Amino acid sequence: MLATSFNLNRYSPRVFTIWGLLAFQAGAINAGGFLACHRFVTHTTGFATSFGEEFAQGNFDTAFSMLTVPLFFLLGAMISGFLVDHQRLLGRQPKYNVIFGSVAIILFVVTWLGGRGTLGTFGLPIHISSELPMLTLLCLAAGMQNAAVTSASGAVVRTTHLTGITTDLGVGLVRVLSHLGLRKDLGQEVKANFMRVVIIANFIFGSTVGALLFFHAHFWGFLLPATTSLSLTIYSLVIEHRARRSPADSAEQQRVKAR
Repeated sequence: MLATSFNLNRYSPRVFTIWGLLAFQAGAINAGGFLACHRFVTHTTGFATSFGEEFAQGNFDTAFSMLTVPLFFLLGAMISGFLVDHQRLLGRQPKYNVIFGSVAIILFVVTWLGGRGTLGTFGLPIHISSELPMLTLLCLAAGMQNAAVTSASGAVVRTTHLTGITTDLGVGLVRVLSHLGLRKDLGQEVKANFMRVVIIANFIFGSTVGALLFFHAHFWGFLLPATTSLSLTIYSLVIEHRARRSPADSAEQQRVKAR
């Protein structure tokens, strides 16, 4: 799906669609985590703040439990690092289908556990004993997605939170408006800014649609991002299958011409 040479120098409708879907998915996951237990789950900043808050109040068990959640985001990033960057360094095709498939499985598990009441009551503030598993699973999925996208885009695009991408958009807009240092690359910077706008808009759209769904469906709302990730998995498998057949088809055509 995303070739080893994929980067922001290759803009296409397919690329915009992929980034948009991933941002939509992340927005929905973030909305679900917040509405389920009042915690954002697609970035780790809030958990560091929560640790400090709980520690200052003497809630040491809760504080250290909060501190463990970002470790699962880190674990997810490491898994993606092995499946993407490590494979590229070895000259192999990155295993994006494994990453998206794993994220889909994690989200389906959260849906199932939440639907049967294992993850506590939807909408109540976090209760460590019941809802910590949900937070860790969602952070694991977000870490895997974020690292995969970061690697695929050459550390230019991130889809699970908006802080970095909004900063990049601000810098990019100044570059375009001033034209400084962009005589040859102005078109590329314009396209990069457009992609950033697409990601931000789709994250907001995913958060909005997700919130509307979670208000009514509660934990079952995680079926939306799970299905999105499953669709990307299937799509990546199809593209990978076509890529494997293309060299064989070209070789066969060469043999036919040689006869």
